[in-house]
Amino acid sequence: MIRKFLIALSSLAVLALLPLSSASAQATGPDQVVYHLSDTASQALGGLRNIKNHLDTDPTAKITVVAHAQGVDFLMQDAKDRNGNPYEIAVQELVGRGVKFEVCEITLKNRGLKKEQFIAEAQFTPSGVVRLAKLQRQGYAYIRP
Repeated sequence: MIRKFLIALSSLAVLALLPLSSASAQATGPDQVVYHLSDTASQALGGLRNIKNHLDTDPTAKITVVAHAQGVDFLMQDAKDRNGNPYEIAVQELVGRGVKFEVCEITLKNRGLKKEQFIAEAQFTPSGVVRLAKLQRQGYAYIRP
């Protein structure tokens, strides 16, 4: 009886450690992070600063920015922050460090925008929220600045 109890207990201990071992296996590669921007006025400047700081601390991080709704505005040609600085310069620097910037095509349709209105660094995704969900399922950490 005691022997069966000990075998069952050791089996439970092994099962309890399985999630930890798979989590640590994922943690061995570079961090994968998705930044979600839905409002340029309140998120873009701080979000770009967060991403720069993130890469300064962890240069191996794999970062994707998904923008939709009013959050796409900072990726438009000639867009400037509240200090009058073009967003494009910061975006170009981050792209040079491996960051991807993705714009929701549903937003384009709903707002009557065209791809040609965006800077060259902007990539496009059919749906921003679907892309966010897929990246999270692939193990990306979610950050909303």
